[in-house]
Amino acid sequence: MFGANQSCGSEPARDGGVSVDTDVGCTAAFASRLTPTWAAHVRKILLLGGMVLLSACASHAPLPAKTPNLTLPQQLHIQRIEAEQRQDWVLVIAREGPGIRWSMMDLLGIPQARQKLIDGEWQADGLLPPNPEARELFAAILFALTPRDELRDNYPAAWQHGAQRSLPEHWEVRYSQPSSFQLNLPKGPHYLVSPLSGEMP
Repeated sequence: MFGANQSCGSEPARDGGVSVDTDVGCTAAFASRLTPTWAAHVRKILLLGGMVLLSACASHAPLPAKTPNLTLPQQLHIQRIEAEQRQDWVLVIAREGPGIRWSMMDLLGIPQARQKLIDGEWQADGLLPPNPEARELFAAILFALTPRDELRDNYPAAWQHGAQRSLPEHWEVRYSQPSSFQLNLPKGPHYLVSPLSGEMP
């Protein structure tokens, strides 16, 4: 074993002129010091990676087992209400090729979010930045618009009693009409959704 002040390298000849090579010993000493540090770093990286994956899974809004049979296209007025503040949006849902296109804009016609739902996966549509809240809103509206006779097959954990529908730990829907409803999220906000009459703004 090497002392704290001993240097690495080949020592001068000793004991009959035999050179003692201490490189191997130094390498072992460094390895014994570095290995625990690197192992700790690897453990931290794996732990952080796992936490990120778990967070992503936890925040992923549920989607139906298969795309429900919706009457499309639809134009909906969305009111987002939180802490006495209200925002108004227009949502257009339409079939496009093999998927469903979701386009949301404000009342001035400025795009807020666009997504395509294809084969049970969301895909970006256009160059708008990611909007996780809008994506969850779209998923929740899809849940609310799913025909009652398709609810159990598409959302096994869901239930509906009269004018109230719920997917526990995710969404609660209270209907006034089939396409008019209040949508509540566990931690807010809540939304009022109704068919849009008249021309698009």
